[in-house]
Amino acid sequence: MKAPSAKQRVFIEAGRREFVRNGYGSSSIRTIAQEAGVSLSALYYHYKNKQELLLATLMDGVDTYDAVCDAELARTGDDPVEQLRAFVRGNVKFRTEFPDQGRMIATEVRNLEPEGARLYEERRRAGRRRIRDVIDEGIERGVFTTDFPDDCRRSILAMTSAIANWYDPTGPDSPDVIAERYAELSLHLLCPGGVPVPATDGRDEP
Repeated sequence: MKAPSAKQRVFIEAGRREFVRNGYGSSSIRTIAQEAGVSLSALYYHYKNKQELLLATLMDGVDTYDAVCDAELARTGDDPVEQLRAFVRGNVKFRTEFPDQGRMIATEVRNLEPEGARLYEERRRAGRRRIRDVIDEGIERGVFTTDFPDDCRRSILAMTSAIANWYDPTGPDSPDVIAERYAELSLHLLCPGGVPVPATDGRDEP
């Protein structure tokens, strides 16, 4: 799917508010059009039905998620530990800065019809390779020592996804504090014996 136009983004934002507020089944396409400030026929010109708008809204959330995670990863080198920290930071940033998009991904994918579900899963499969590649590289280098990499991957994704359900911007912990804590939890999963300390040649010692 190509990136939405400026007009389509208005519909996507209005749709997201309605879907989060009432759930897909109880959401009204007429209410979405009213919130977008357009006629129902104008909305139908861009999206032929509520199902098509749901898919566009979910895809927009994935685009945002990918952009946030990629930006964090781009600021780090090739060390698997730092890449893992960057990935977790990206996830925490997405869940705290874009909570409605996170909630949509968590709750409304099940309402996609088969073709939309296929397109969505195809799109998400590419994104899931991001953490898989980080973990695989860490295991290959001997940095991550877990015997259960797939379970660790699923656990990291699940615990960061849940942040959107409880995060309170007025609470005591900032997103940076949460990200650091969740990165440590993730590393404990991947390195049950502790994160190895890189060897040095002694030139940096006093």
